[in-house]
Amino acid sequence: MATSNRPSKKIYATGVAHPAVFSRPILPAIAVVLEPDHRRILDPFAGVGRVHKLSEHVAWPIETVGVEIEPEWADLHPQTIVGNALDLPFQESEFDAVATSPTYGNRLADSHVARDGSVRRSYTHDLGHTLAEDNSGDLQWGPQYREFHEQAWLEVRRVLRPGGRLVLNISDHIRLGKRQYVTSWHTETLIAMGFALADATRVQTQRLRAGSNANARVSSELVLAFDLPDPTP
Repeated sequence: MATSNRPSKKIYATGVAHPAVFSRPILPAIAVVLEPDHRRILDPFAGVGRVHKLSEHVAWPIETVGVEIEPEWADLHPQTIVGNALDLPFQESEFDAVATSPTYGNRLADSHVARDGSVRRSYTHDLGHTLAEDNSGDLQWGPQYREFHEQAWLEVRRVLRPGGRLVLNISDHIRLGKRQYVTSWHTETLIAMGFALADATRVQTQRLRAGSNANARVSSELVLAFDLPDPTP
């Protein structure tokens, strides 16, 4: 687990909020691509712990485990532990499935700390202090973002059992009027690591409403299911 030296916490009008929880339509879309043998499910970017509501959308018993690097967010749910997605505190092949939404590298990564009541959001603004060293919430789309997530997906592959499934909620975004192809990069990276794309579902969600690209936003998100092949016959 990673620790970091942070300044004293400052609470804004919204309290300890989070700018990018699973949108309401996303959890049912994730549940659709899970199967009854997916019983122990990890979210390595758990945030406030909405992944634990997956049990409301599947017909079989599941155990959800969240890992979140920021204690304020981790403390919001008892099934989430403080930890680092780049160094997961689990043995190999511990999980049947991973269901997660990494940061998108969009403007939520801005180091934005506005006055109370601002309509703009960011991970830094909502948390109220500097992010932990290995929190991807301050990584804009670019080389550092890609390097971080390559390491994170290698850790996911390590803790996911052969034959297990990774369900990824991700989206492109618009920057300076141009589409940033975040989704295709994650897809290509995971396939290069040995995952097989099993399903892709487009989900309409409420997108960011403020900022210079508010009128040119990507209108939907994707839920992608990847299988980790089982080499045993």
